[in-house]
Amino acid sequence: MLIRPEPDGSFIAIGQASHAWLSGQVARAWGNDRFGAVEPWEEVCLGAEQHDVGWIEWDLDPRIDPDTGRPHTFMSVPLPEKLALWSGAARKMLSQSRYAALLVSMHGTALYERWPPEDPDDKRLVQAFLDEQHALQSKLAEGLDTDQVRRNQRLIFAWDYISLALCLDWAPAEVKDVPTAREPVTLALTEQGELDPWPFRDERVELRAEGRRLEGSRFEDSPPITLDFVLRPRR
Repeated sequence: MLIRPEPDGSFIAIGQASHAWLSGQVARAWGNDRFGAVEPWEEVCLGAEQHDVGWIEWDLDPRIDPDTGRPHTFMSVPLPEKLALWSGAARKMLSQSRYAALLVSMHGTALYERWPPEDPDDKRLVQAFLDEQHALQSKLAEGLDTDQVRRNQRLIFAWDYISLALCLDWAPAEVKDVPTAREPVTLALTEQGELDPWPFRDERVELRAEGRRLEGSRFEDSPPITLDFVLRPRR
């Protein structure tokens, strides 16, 4: 769950699956001479829009954070529960696409490899999760181009961050180590929705996600709302 504070003091709850859907929209608009093509196209786009598939059931009935009185965000969910959600994510994708399942697993492990916990008990939990997922990834990656898979995992990481930045109004924001047709670059997102350098085919990209304007603490009982975003090249 993402919780977006609004200027009027209200909050919009955005399900992880809706945020991932936005990531998939970014993926399907991606690619030009500088940034290269996305390959294999359908599998990678599917992995992008399903990268948070493990959270779907949780978001339908989210636990309440006692510190805020609102649903737990993806950051505040207790670590054991969060790891359990990630552990089951790739398996949910296996009946659709082995390649997409591999990318979903790699996205989950990349988060904990990049931001490992400091607490010794948490470190042990995370290491057990990483060992389990790395073993699964080895099986799923058999016969695949590992360099291409790693490139696609980094793309999903970038698309995920762009979606989070839009949903949570993080701009100005930067996404580092974004693959291109040549050397990786840093993408800069401005408060005006401008991206530099420009990674898309078209000169304007329209995106949307769905959420709920929280009334009380229940997600399903809150009024639905559509969030619209427009990305343009930096002037």
